[in-house]
Amino acid sequence: MKIKNNKILITGGTGFIGSHLAEELLKKDYKIIACDIRIHPLSYFANCPTLKKVKYASCDIRNFQRLSSLIKKIKPDFVYHLAAVSEVENAYDNPRIMFETNVQGTVNVLEATRSLQNIKGVVIASSDKAYGKQGKRKYREIDPLLSDHPYELSKTAADMISLGYYKTYGLPVTVTRFGNVYGEGDFHFSRLIPDILRSIIQNKTLKIRSDGKHVRDYIYIKDVVSGYIKLMENIDKTKGQAFNFGSKDTLSVIKVIKIVETKLNRKIKYKIINNANNEIPYQTLNFNKVKKICGWQPQYTMTSQIKKIYEWYKLVIPG
Repeated sequence: MKIKNNKILITGGTGFIGSHLAEELLKKDYKIIACDIRIHPLSYFANCPTLKKVKYASCDIRNFQRLSSLIKKIKPDFVYHLAAVSEVENAYDNPRIMFETNVQGTVNVLEATRSLQNIKGVVIASSDKAYGKQGKRKYREIDPLLSDHPYELSKTAADMISLGYYKTYGLPVTVTRFGNVYGEGDFHFSRLIPDILRSIIQNKTLKIRSDGKHVRDYIYIKDVVSGYIKLMENIDKTKGQAFNFGSKDTLSVIKVIKIVETKLNRKIKYKIINNANNEIPYQTLNFNKVKKICGWQPQYTMTSQIKKIYEWYKLVIPG
């Protein structure tokens, strides 16, 4: 499906992933509206010249009246719902705010878009965390969602509710489940790669919350963006389904550190703290489904991208 010249609303549109998605969609001549609580002055969104063309709408997705009014006014053809509390530690410390955002916020988006007569597609950002703990194997979309802690539960609930809106109301929803996303513009320093690069720039000791052996798929932001666009462009084939997006880099924390050390020729000082709350030890995703249906597969590796990402962070993080 060609979506050129259609209006696209991105919730969380000034955030890390939303900014990169908006930037790529602009190249394809789509009309983009970014909905978010604020624009952080140091963000990729605020400092990328291309993104000046994006219309910004201030809105908290927890406020249904404001969100519904905004969506009725814009009348988007497509919606990417990316707004969320996305850090596990924040979810553990403040589950109420997290559930209000990740679950009720998603319901608000679904309800607001359900009222539109000509909505063509809604892409919902879930997560590999929705699967919970399932052992050392690649998760498939047919696997049960076995979450049991606040952040995981919030993603599972939003995931299932979204697909329920397709089954019940025919709302053209598709759901993404990505691994750990990294790249330029991520200011969540509780995440491994931004924290590693900051520790190098500031010559500080990196504190590792896990035992260093936890394994994840690490997926570069450009692969994430291409995945989101593939789902939307193939919405007739993808609606009513969830899709995994994995990578070529299934890595432990220590392995990530070693890759960064090798590519940057820098020794990283780190300390194992091992005080992480509710972290899943091993997660990796089988992405054969999206490869077969949409022709998507990852194009980038950490080895090929980490030096470029480091150079970006050096420009924005004080030494």
